[in-house]
Amino acid sequence: MDWTPTISELSGPRYQRIVDAMEADIAAGRLVRGQQLPTQRALAKALGIDLTTVTRAYTEARRRGIMEARVGQGSFVSETSARRAVDLPHPVAIDLSMNVPPHPLEAQLDERIIAGMEAIRAQSGLTAHLNYQPPGGSAHEREVAARWMRARVPHAHAEKLVIFPGTQTILFNLLAHLAPPGHVVLTEALTFPGIKAAAARLGVKLVGVAMDDGGILPDALAEACRAHRPKAVYLIPTLHNPTTATLTPERRNAIARIIADADTTLIEDDAYGLLDRSASPIASLIPERTYLATTLSKCIAPALRVSYLLTPDSGAQLQMRSYLQATVQMPAPLMVALVTHWIETGIADRIIAAIRNEAVGRQQLAQRALKGFQFLAKPAAHHLWLRLPKGRPDVAAHLLRNGLAVVAGDAFTVDGAPPHAARVSLGAARNRSELTEALRILVGALHRPADTRQIV
Repeated sequence: MDWTPTISELSGPRYQRIVDAMEADIAAGRLVRGQQLPTQRALAKALGIDLTTVTRAYTEARRRGIMEARVGQGSFVSETSARRAVDLPHPVAIDLSMNVPPHPLEAQLDERIIAGMEAIRAQSGLTAHLNYQPPGGSAHEREVAARWMRARVPHAHAEKLVIFPGTQTILFNLLAHLAPPGHVVLTEALTFPGIKAAAARLGVKLVGVAMDDGGILPDALAEACRAHRPKAVYLIPTLHNPTTATLTPERRNAIARIIADADTTLIEDDAYGLLDRSASPIASLIPERTYLATTLSKCIAPALRVSYLLTPDSGAQLQMRSYLQATVQMPAPLMVALVTHWIETGIADRIIAAIRNEAVGRQQLAQRALKGFQFLAKPAAHHLWLRLPKGRPDVAAHLLRNGLAVVAGDAFTVDGAPPHAARVSLGAARNRSELTEALRILVGALHRPADTRQIV
C-alpha cells in the first residue's frame, strides 16, 4: 500500500492527475492487478491535499474500471480492464449468461487499440478504411490471416479464405449455401444457439447426435449419417459450447472418416480453438470437404466482428464471397485493418495469451467454489457446464431472482428433453471479485432446498 503517484508533472485538476498517474503506473507495471492501494486518507496525507480530492479520484478510477473497492478490505487495482455494468436487463445484477472473453489488464486492449489506430493512420490514414472494400477482405489481409492460421491448419491459403463480420454471419450464409429448406444438418445433441436460430430462419432441419462427456459419439454420427443423409455436419470440436468437451485425436480421426464416407460436408466452428492450441482442427484431416470458421470474438473481443472462413477450395471461396456481398457486403474495414496489424506485429498472440491466462485463473477460482458439485470444465474455457440438483427445476429462475443470470440447458438442446444443467460463463464477470460474488450466489442456490409451496 505504499503507492504514491507523481502528479506534479501532469496537467488538469488534481483528482484527474491522480487517476491519470494510476493508469500510467498500471501500464508501466509499477502497479499490478490485485495490488492494494492506499486508503483515501493515507494518500491525501502523502500528497498534502484534501480528502475530498482523493475521494473524487477514487470514484473516477472505479468508473473507468481501473480500480475496485472490496467491502471491508479496501481499494485494489482492478484485475480487468473497464467493462461497464450497464444495459443489463432487470433484475440482473451479475450476468454470467453471455460467453465473452475476460479482459485482463495484461491484454492492454485500450492502449493497443489506440496504438494500432495510430499505426494505421500513419501508414494509410484512417479515412482510407471508411469506404467500400472488396467483400471478404483484400489480398493482403487474407494473406496475413492465412499465414497466421497455418500454425494450426497447414492448408490455409489466401485464395481459400474469406473475412466475415462475425461467425454468426458465416453460419447463416453456409446454411443458405449448403442446405436447402427442409433438408437435414446434423449437430451435437447440445449445440450453439446461434446455429439453431439460423437454421430456424432458413427452414433447415437440425438433428442432434448423441454425446458423452468427451463430445459427439462417432458411432452415433455414423448412424445418423446413414439415416438422414445430411447436407452438412456442424460441430464445435474444441471447448464445445456448452459442455466444454474437446474431442480426442482418435475421435477427430473417426469423425473425419465418417464424414468422408457419407460424402457430406463439415462445418467446423473453431470459436474456442485459439484458447487451446493443442487441439488440431478436423479441417486438417479433410480439408477438401470442410468449412472452418475461426473467430476473434471468443479470444479477443466480440465487437471486433472479425472472423475467418477457410473454404475447401478457391471455387467455394468465390461462392462465399458472393454470399457475403449479397447479405452484409463486407466486414468493417477499420476493424479488419486493426486486427491485421495486430496479427502482423504479434500483438494478437500476446492479447490471446493474456486472455487465456485469465481464463485459467477464473476456472481455478470456480473449481474451488464449486467443489463437491458436478460440472464439466476445461482449463482455458470461458465457461463451465453445471449439472443442477435433481428435483430442482427452479434453480435458474431462483438465480435470476437473486440477480444472477446463467443459461439453462434448453437453450442448447436440438431435440428431445433438455438436460437439467446450465452454462455458467466465467468470462462475463467484469473482474474476479464480481465472479467470486456470483459463485457465492450460485453455490447458495445449489444448497438451497426445493421450495415448499402451499396450495391455496
